[in-house]
Amino acid sequence: MISTVLVANRGEIACRIFRTCRELGIATVAVYSDADADALHVREADAAVRLPGAAPSDTYLRGDLVVAAALAAGADAIHPGYGFLSENADFARAVTRAGLVWVGPPPEAIEAMASKTRAKELMGIAPLTDVTPADLPVLVKAAAGGGGRGMRVVRELDALQEELAAASAEAESAFGDGEVFVEPYVENGRHVEVQVLADAHGTVWTLGTRDCSLQRRHQKVIEEAPAPGLPAVLVDELYARSAAAAKAVGYVGAGTVEFLVADVPQALGSARAGGTPCAHFLEMNTRLQVEHPVTEEVYGVDLVALQLAVAEGEPLPPEPPEPAGHAIEARLYAEDPASGWTPQTGALHRMEFPAGVRVDTGYVSGDTVPVHYDAMLAKVVVHAATRDQAVRRLAHVLERAAVHGLVTNRDLLAGSLRHPEFRDPALLDTGFYGRNLDALTRPEDGEAYGAVAAALADAARNAGRFGGGWRNLPSQEQTKTYGEHEVRYRHGRDGYTVTAPEGVRVVSAAADRVRLETGGVVRDYAVAAYPDGTVHAGRFRLTARPRFTDPTDRQEPGSLLAPMPGTVVRVADGLAVGDAVAAGQPLLWLEAMKMEHRITAPASGTLTALHAAPGRQVEVGALLAVVQPSHVPTEAQEETAS
Repeated sequence: MISTVLVANRGEIACRIFRTCRELGIATVAVYSDADADALHVREADAAVRLPGAAPSDTYLRGDLVVAAALAAGADAIHPGYGFLSENADFARAVTRAGLVWVGPPPEAIEAMASKTRAKELMGIAPLTDVTPADLPVLVKAAAGGGGRGMRVVRELDALQEELAAASAEAESAFGDGEVFVEPYVENGRHVEVQVLADAHGTVWTLGTRDCSLQRRHQKVIEEAPAPGLPAVLVDELYARSAAAAKAVGYVGAGTVEFLVADVPQALGSARAGGTPCAHFLEMNTRLQVEHPVTEEVYGVDLVALQLAVAEGEPLPPEPPEPAGHAIEARLYAEDPASGWTPQTGALHRMEFPAGVRVDTGYVSGDTVPVHYDAMLAKVVVHAATRDQAVRRLAHVLERAAVHGLVTNRDLLAGSLRHPEFRDPALLDTGFYGRNLDALTRPEDGEAYGAVAAALADAARNAGRFGGGWRNLPSQEQTKTYGEHEVRYRHGRDGYTVTAPEGVRVVSAAADRVRLETGGVVRDYAVAAYPDGTVHAGRFRLTARPRFTDPTDRQEPGSLLAPMPGTVVRVADGLAVGDAVAAGQPLLWLEAMKMEHRITAPASGTLTALHAAPGRQVEVGALLAVVQPSHVPTEAQEETAS
């Protein structure tokens, strides 16, 4: 039997596996990079081994170091989690050669399925080789790994080579394998998958369907089980194809078979008529999926415990348990959906959720989110008797969660769950955010009142600091600005009076809590202010604007600033100061949180400065380049004109 497990991963999934190991009486070992030295997964493990460096290629992707760490710590098994080396057959072989138990499928099954190109060949599907205009749009995809990394939609043939290079570089960084391929891109289908679990004795379970159609950058955001609204005949087909795929490669362990359902009503008709199937095979993930908790909640199982039992040679019961109810998972990311999903790094001041909800996370209040890895903070999971109940409960939980410090997608998640298109399964598809992102990221109604609460809490805090009496405060009108919201107020013998925005009556104001009446309704705002300038008032995240602009903060027109901390991985071939550039032309690429971010020219003009070079580490706001717009005269032109 397994006595000690090393988890060859980090963050949320490492903590998730440790939790099951503790329940089973199995000791745990963490590995950590220098950037993760104080991470939650390190603190929760019984022992931890350092992997020198910070970049994934130097740490979590170094299979030799991970195996050495397991041997040094006395582990007798390695669980790969997901991502990194989880679908690397050579790593699986290295584990077993070292005399350790590999908690995953046989290397041969990984080789057959973990490479999407070989998996498609096995399923009788050939990738596109010579792409023509008639094939567009197409999808460039990494052959190894997943999570949306190394994926690009190409709609113009001229952009194909550039996107192939970008996808390959991103895949190499994330998975240590830069192989990519091209396949047809199906617009606005539904992403549906089947959880499989197999033992070494020939039993294969299909543990229901999951719908993962809400995605950004081809990475899942909200997942649920079972996939709603699918015809029974289509579900049966998905089960049969998934089980057949697992059996075809002698699969052992947990895996997921993914499909793109192009049109559910047509799928029902074509299945009855014996026409072309509308469930298109995408890939088989030979590992545990990020979204596995929704299956666990519906089937009442612990998939990690079952993985460990299978690795120990235990047989599965002949049939899986019966499902019950509906489960939905939302991935909480440190990112700004309104600014191109830009990942965020820095201090997570506070993260708390209402009681009675499952939260899988690799962070706690006070932790720092590093730049080198995925931006996911937590997975929030709700199980209920019906889909409608689960949707309502999860939206409620997210709206009342306290997530302070970083910009997150919390409000987007709650808005998505309450959106009519999500509530109606017939309208679900992967184009959801393409249609609805602008509406879902508009400033919320009531944000101005959150700014009022923040301003009054600040005034109350200062009053307490300087003696607390109203006579100690200036009697003239005070102004404070948060984002686009200007708040004006006075303080006198009868308390605070708000003059802008209009229609606000102050019921009470303290340093940490403000009560306001608007339109005859009293609302309570818990207020928390932090040294980095962020203020949270109720569910609103605000940043106070200084009264006077610092002249040193001004940038010349056309300045390109780093939108996030990261590493410059590429500069456009041949790009040099003095070159003419066109609006939207890619100039350089930043890598942050395992994703590549393209920096483009803001306008047509001349490149007058280039401060970026491959390998350079940059902080948010760092000056990368300057493009002098064509319509702005240079100093020489001004002198000539004079």
